[in-house]
Amino acid sequence: MQANQRKLRAALRGVYDFVVCGSGSSGSVVARRLAENPAVQVLLVEAGGADSVPPVVDPTAWPTNIGTDRDWCYTSEPEPALDGRRLQMSMGKVLGGGSSINAMVWSRGHARDWDLFAAESGDPGWSYQSILDIYRRIEDWHGDPDPAFRGTGGEVFVQPAPDPHPVALAMLHGAKAIGVPHYENANGRMMESGRGVALGDLRLSGGQRLSAFRTYTYPLMDRPNLTVLPGAMVTRVIVDGRQTRGVEIIYRGQSHRILAAAEVVLSLGAINTPKVLMLSGLGDRDELREFGVDVEHHLPGVGKNLQDHTAFDCVWEYPDGALPLRNNGSEVVVFERITPSSDGPDIFIWQAEAPLSTPENIAQYGLPESGWTLFSAIAHPHSRGQVRLSGADPLSPPRIHTNALAERADVDAALACIALSREIGNSAELRPYVKREIMPGDLHGDQLEAFVRNATRTFWHQCGTAKMGRDPMSVVDGELKVHGVEGLRIADASVMPRITTGNTMAPCVIIGERAAQLLRSEHRV
Repeated sequence: MQANQRKLRAALRGVYDFVVCGSGSSGSVVARRLAENPAVQVLLVEAGGADSVPPVVDPTAWPTNIGTDRDWCYTSEPEPALDGRRLQMSMGKVLGGGSSINAMVWSRGHARDWDLFAAESGDPGWSYQSILDIYRRIEDWHGDPDPAFRGTGGEVFVQPAPDPHPVALAMLHGAKAIGVPHYENANGRMMESGRGVALGDLRLSGGQRLSAFRTYTYPLMDRPNLTVLPGAMVTRVIVDGRQTRGVEIIYRGQSHRILAAAEVVLSLGAINTPKVLMLSGLGDRDELREFGVDVEHHLPGVGKNLQDHTAFDCVWEYPDGALPLRNNGSEVVVFERITPSSDGPDIFIWQAEAPLSTPENIAQYGLPESGWTLFSAIAHPHSRGQVRLSGADPLSPPRIHTNALAERADVDAALACIALSREIGNSAELRPYVKREIMPGDLHGDQLEAFVRNATRTFWHQCGTAKMGRDPMSVVDGELKVHGVEGLRIADASVMPRITTGNTMAPCVIIGERAAQLLRSEHRV
């Protein structure tokens, strides 16, 4: 495989049928499905480098990728509702993208999430029942048989957390004890319910991570029609009038123009996809002109509608020293509805087998040498952020405004996250694993709100910045085509009108599968 890829890179073409930009959870899928046809020439461009390093391969080591050269290492602008704090915005910069540095959680998204996608796009192909068919087709489920919801024999190996950590099991029993319904798996009937607890589904096997790149793209790298180009940064989409011609990339210090005979697919993630669109002249005309970028098409929604799972830590100290991590270090998930009118879960919680918090709260409360965390999040924040350019230089990082906790409804949801975490964490089922509660303790009023604002960070599930829909702020239609431009589609979390419930890797794989279906159908490949 490596010899074949070296040969293909040495003879880099000027024109490919399809140029897929980004090898993450969506891009790897698109490239694979297109390259399955040996008559189709596919180029997969990735800014990052090799994924064959221990911190990527070892599931327990995934946090050690954060802040390295496998991470874009973005930070937000000072956040007004967080007393000017900046939030870390990690994104994968490596073959496999986020699926190579994330926590390996396979969370499908709630039924209501997908039905909302269908309603926003006007395309029933995005409905829950349609998406459920894709999940069943691609999965290789290694849990208790559940044929109504789970598939077997597909490319995507998924299993419930094997041999889970004692704290994970205690959390599961603690949630059950306070009345949260227990489900046999986290992606079956639980994704049609408003609340539930289950072992998490993970993408790991034999002590190794299973990234989207390794599952989808890597097996085809010995083919002559698939070129994988790591270390190549996409700087601009070449748009001529309303027609997409190709992309400009920086590769080995040189600028190259690569043309696409059929289409360009952007799968760069919800921060870099809008950045590249704007640098290509596709965005809000006033913002583009501010930086001297020629306007190709006025798309005011580019970079808007930024969403993420706003998250908070509650920490307890172990009584007798740390227990070794297992799997990904986070093995049980709770969904809870806090508003009767909600169309699904409002908040969710994962347990973490280590003490975690923000620098601000660590400075105030301390962090034990050994402990565990309940890491909770708002499932569907009301606050919306924005990604903007910082200049016309493609090497300049974008300006990211999350607007976390800008809406009062999100503050109330955050308080509910803390209350539920403490109810579970201080339950009798978890008492054997507690020496003391480190944070927040029994706080109320302004003190509790101050804790929440200092605790706020995100799950790094950025999405929504090139949303699918039919309103003036939409960027793509139901076929993922960029409005007003031919030959350009987006396939990543940018297209989500609303963030999905739970971790976003699995929905991004589905977005890649849908994009590939649409491309193959239109171009008859």
